Amino acid sequence: MKNGILRQLLFLGLFAFMAETACAQLNSYRELHKVKRKETIFGIAKDNGLTIEELIKANPEMNTPGYELKKGEYIKIPWPSNHPSAGNSAGATSEIKMPAKPQVQDCDMTQREIRIGIMLPLHDINGDGKRMTEYYRGVLMACDSLRANGISTDVRAWNVAEDSDINKFLQDPHAADRDLIIGPLYSKMVKPMSDFVKKNDIRLLIPFSINAPELTTNRNIYQVFQSQDLQNDSYITHFLQRFSDCHTVIIDCNDTTSKKGNFTFPLRRRLEAKHMTYNVTNLKSGEEMFRKSFSMTKRNVVVLNTGRSPQLGVALARLSGLKTIYPEMQITLFGYTEWMLYTRHQLDNFYRFDTYIPATFYMNPLSSKTDRINLKYRWNFHADMMNALPRFAITGFDHAYFFIKGLHLYGKKFTGASGMVGYTPIQTPLHFERLGNGGLQNKSTLFVHFTTGRKTEIIKF
Repeated sequence: MKNGILRQLLFLGLFAFMAETACAQLNSYRELHKVKRKETIFGIAKDNGLTIEELIKANPEMNTPGYELKKGEYIKIPWPSNHPSAGNSAGATSEIKMPAKPQVQDCDMTQREIRIGIMLPLHDINGDGKRMTEYYRGVLMACDSLRANGISTDVRAWNVAEDSDINKFLQDPHAADRDLIIGPLYSKMVKPMSDFVKKNDIRLLIPFSINAPELTTNRNIYQVFQSQDLQNDSYITHFLQRFSDCHTVIIDCNDTTSKKGNFTFPLRRRLEAKHMTYNVTNLKSGEEMFRKSFSMTKRNVVVLNTGRSPQLGVALARLSGLKTIYPEMQITLFGYTEWMLYTRHQLDNFYRFDTYIPATFYMNPLSSKTDRINLKYRWNFHADMMNALPRFAITGFDHAYFFIKGLHLYGKKFTGASGMVGYTPIQTPLHFERLGNGGLQNKSTLFVHFTTGRKTEIIKF
């Protein structure tokens, strides 16, 4: 009899232990998720309000090299880190006493995590959303890299579509506690965001929009991209310095859709002001008239008044014919940023004609850094980056790494000036200068030079 009772007690104890264990496991994870076709780690985490790190921590097998999500498999969906059940297996709300930490003032961001807000269109409905989602993924990868260097971040993202009321997002309590907000994409949202960050003493990084008159009055704004007119002015300044002893040849390519007159007309005016020689010819000119536009004693810097590929191809054919007849003639091409899209087909010609391409970004496809970030992106998101210039994920990585590290080092004294961070960008150089008593604008400019020695050099200004 006693043995029977003992066996029953042991059974009940074992059952209670198993039930408690099962309950603990159930409360540790919100649910099991069955993977669907084309789902990604990033997408599942986003849909469940998790960070990628939280999802991977709950599913350690995801850290296995070569791991891929498979349709039909089950993965654990944990509670978000800020949920009462997170890290508490029984779901209890009792406080766990931890050793006291030194008190750090909330305003001292050099001693705590950097709080980042993303206010961009983050969806897959159109190109804007897809590009900005990729940019956001780059931001997350930068946070991951910085964490390995001891810099913590708290990232919150809002899907701010083009037709959104930005003021509704700014009313979110978490928006006001950010150190840096990245956005917006659309110019119409700059004014309310500018007012918001000024009121709450938050830094605002405008990554793409160029129409931001508030930049001249709000010291908290950083603007990465300049207007095309400002970029052209910078390109012309460096053109005149680099080719001061050369002869410029401007070729009219008969492209009625081209807007490159915004570059060639100011270039002509400034060449004249400096008494530098130049000629204008036409792509359809006869051979003799075409040749007469070129100098036999000076290096000729050829500028087309279009950035389109078909006209470039015709111009290259004419220049090749000229070099065949006059091999001693020195010719350098000066192009446009979009020419980087043509390197796959025109690389040999770019090398042959000592080509310079002005830009505000450049990604070396052969560098080890580029290889690593491409692999990391593919590993994290099970997809390749979009084939676009610039690469949006790398842009997001460069922006986030530069600003988060800068804020970590200098706090609110960070201005983004050259040399402050000590970060070599993968694609987008950043060098900010203050506009009067207003905000800060990126002044970084570069020439990508394809040398006749078949090397590619980056000339930064």
